[in-house]
Amino acid sequence: MGKRERKPVHKVVMTDGKRNIIHQLLEEYDIQSAEDIQDALKDLLGGTIKEMMEAEMDNHLGYAKSERADSDDYRNGHKTKRVNSSYGTMDIELPQDRNSTFEPQVVKKRQKDISDIDQKIISMYAKGMTTRQISDTLDDIYGFEASEGFISDVTDKIMPQIEDWQNRPLEEVYPVLYIDAIHYSVRDNGVIRKLAAYVILGINCDGKKRSTHHSGW
Repeated sequence: MGKRERKPVHKVVMTDGKRNIIHQLLEEYDIQSAEDIQDALKDLLGGTIKEMMEAEMDNHLGYAKSERADSDDYRNGHKTKRVNSSYGTMDIELPQDRNSTFEPQVVKKRQKDISDIDQKIISMYAKGMTTRQISDTLDDIYGFEASEGFISDVTDKIMPQIEDWQNRPLEEVYPVLYIDAIHYSVRDNGVIRKLAAYVILGINCDGKKRSTHHSGW
């Protein structure tokens, strides 16, 4: 009987971008544990991937979801796929077409691990990323074969939920504030720039932690 092969231990690497997202999660979700943080990240990640694949399907069929076409191929619901991410195992919804000719690119048909792209996707929720920087991030994810028009279509698809996340309403009064700053790199027109994110953690009138932040160059 051969020696049982041991699975490699996952090493968690904390980055400034991850810290920024985690601070934002405290605002949106009732975070009580590390598991709550992972669940919230998976929620954002899964929803964003679904919208990205909807844009891919639009491109595949040649028309948007709300439009009609004379083609014999059309949308045929969704199926659930289980994948592994940096934030744990999660289920994502993949759009289907009648002819089964749709080949998703962001998460390919036989792909089971998305840890190579999940942090890039989550980073787009960080305040301070411009629309152009988000498009550049998507370009990194899809690669050089993706057209500028397609990247623009995907950006348009996911921008509403990113903007909703970034523009969450805040409370009028925070009796206690803790202020810190983090720095991370983003690509802007092919140039790597340092972005400073000023993180403000507030204690509201109910004694609960809530965070917001302001970013600038």
